[in-house]
Amino acid sequence: MSNPTVETVSTGADKAKLAAAGALVVAAVAAFYLLGKQDLWLRVIALLMLLAAAVAVFFTAEPGKALAAFGRDSVRELKKVVWPTRKEAVQMTGYVFAFVFVMALFLWVTDKTLEWAIFNLILGWKR
Repeated sequence: MSNPTVETVSTGADKAKLAAAGALVVAAVAAFYLLGKQDLWLRVIALLMLLAAAVAVFFTAEPGKALAAFGRDSVRELKKVVWPTRKEAVQMTGYVFAFVFVMALFLWVTDKTLEWAIFNLILGWKR
């Protein structure tokens, strides 16, 4: 399956929408702090409403549409994944634990052998 190369052209309208979305995010944070003397719930509602407006404006611009398309494609690909059964998952987990145990044992034996060779045979330090 070959994917055709898609070239996106950024228009002035898209740049204006992205700037507006950024301005709305800045306004949301500013409103949260400027309403410092108000109740917390009012500050949070103002913050969330302005952030929701920023997200809505972002998703009307071309980068937002591309992000939404990427999300749809990701979900479509995720549905194609064949997940292991419970038995297979438990079996593979057991293999991993067994391998880790064998490697830990091997590294411990190697460490103790090198310790004995270096300190007792080469340096002559008796413990």
